[in-house]
Amino acid sequence: MKLSSIALFFALVGVGAHAVADDANAPAATSQPPVESYAYGMKLDIQKIISITDTADQCGPVPTQMTYEDSQGKRHVMQYQIMGTGCSNG
Repeated sequence: MKLSSIALFFALVGVGAHAVADDANAPAATSQPPVESYAYGMKLDIQKIISITDTADQCGPVPTQMTYEDSQGKRHVMQYQIMGTGCSNG
Protein backbone atom coordinates (compact mmCIF):
# COMPACT_ATOMS: atom_id res chain seq x y z
CA MET A 1 0.00 0.00 0.00
CA LYS A 2 2.75 2.44 0.93
CA LEU A 3 4.65 1.74 -2.32
CA SER A 4 1.58 2.50 -4.44
CA SER A 5 1.01 5.76 -2.53
CA ILE A 6 4.58 6.84 -3.18
CA ALA A 7 4.29 5.94 -6.88
CA LEU A 8 1.04 7.91 -7.14
CA PHE A 9 2.67 10.90 -5.40
CA PHE A 10 5.59 10.97 -7.85
CA ALA A 11 3.25 10.57 -10.83
CA LEU A 12 1.17 13.57 -9.73
CA VAL A 13 4.27 15.67 -9.00
CA GLY A 14 5.62 14.88 -12.48
CA VAL A 15 2.36 15.89 -14.17
CA GLY A 16 2.12 19.04 -12.04
CA ALA A 17 5.68 20.11 -12.86
CA HIS A 18 5.02 19.62 -16.58
CA ALA A 19 1.85 21.75 -16.37
CA VAL A 20 3.70 24.55 -14.55
CA ALA A 21 6.46 24.51 -17.17
CA ASP A 22 3.85 24.87 -19.95
CA ASP A 23 2.21 27.80 -18.14
CA ALA A 24 5.57 29.57 -17.77
CA ASN A 25 6.01 29.60 -21.56
CA ALA A 26 2.43 30.65 -22.34
CA PRO A 27 2.67 34.42 -21.61
CA ALA A 28 5.58 34.89 -24.01
CA ALA A 29 3.63 33.28 -26.85
CA THR A 30 0.46 35.31 -26.27
CA SER A 31 1.96 38.70 -25.53
CA GLN A 32 0.35 41.42 -27.62
CA PRO A 33 2.21 44.35 -29.14
CA PRO A 34 1.13 47.84 -27.99
CA VAL A 35 -1.91 49.32 -29.72
CA GLU A 36 -1.04 52.10 -32.18
CA SER A 37 -3.61 54.74 -33.13
CA TYR A 38 -4.00 55.44 -36.83
CA ALA A 39 -3.66 59.02 -38.05
CA TYR A 40 -4.61 60.12 -41.55
CA GLY A 41 -1.67 59.87 -43.95
CA MET A 42 0.38 57.37 -41.93
CA LYS A 43 2.54 55.11 -44.07
CA LEU A 44 1.69 51.52 -43.19
CA ASP A 45 3.74 48.41 -44.01
CA ILE A 46 1.06 45.69 -44.06
CA GLN A 47 2.20 42.35 -45.40
CA LYS A 48 -0.45 40.07 -43.83
CA ILE A 49 -3.66 40.82 -41.91
CA ILE A 50 -4.08 38.51 -38.91
CA SER A 51 -7.45 39.70 -37.57
CA ILE A 52 -9.91 42.60 -37.47
CA THR A 53 -12.33 43.09 -34.59
CA ASP A 54 -16.08 43.01 -35.23
CA THR A 55 -17.85 46.27 -36.04
CA ALA A 56 -20.04 47.57 -33.21
CA ASP A 57 -23.79 47.74 -33.74
CA GLN A 58 -24.01 51.51 -33.17
CA CYS A 59 -24.82 54.40 -35.45
CA GLY A 60 -21.74 56.57 -35.91
CA PRO A 61 -17.98 56.16 -35.82
CA VAL A 62 -16.76 53.31 -33.61
CA PRO A 63 -13.24 52.09 -32.82
CA THR A 64 -11.96 48.84 -34.28
CA GLN A 65 -8.58 47.12 -34.22
CA MET A 66 -6.57 45.34 -36.88
CA THR A 67 -3.73 42.98 -36.05
CA TYR A 68 -1.21 42.60 -38.88
CA GLU A 69 2.37 41.65 -39.73
CA ASP A 70 4.74 43.98 -41.57
CA SER A 71 7.25 42.95 -44.26
CA GLN A 72 9.80 42.00 -41.58
CA GLY A 73 7.31 39.69 -39.83
CA LYS A 74 6.79 42.00 -36.83
CA ARG A 75 3.24 42.00 -35.43
CA HIS A 76 1.34 45.29 -34.96
CA VAL A 77 -2.09 46.26 -33.59
CA MET A 78 -3.64 49.35 -35.18
CA GLN A 79 -6.75 51.06 -33.79
CA TYR A 80 -8.85 53.21 -36.11
CA GLN A 81 -12.42 54.51 -36.52
CA ILE A 82 -15.04 53.03 -38.84
CA MET A 83 -18.78 53.59 -39.28
CA GLY A 84 -20.88 51.36 -37.04
CA THR A 85 -23.50 49.00 -38.45
CA GLY A 86 -26.41 50.27 -36.32
CA CYS A 87 -27.70 53.05 -38.59
CA SER A 88 -31.17 52.15 -39.80
CA ASN A 89 -31.47 54.67 -42.65
CA GLY A 90 -28.46 53.85 -44.74
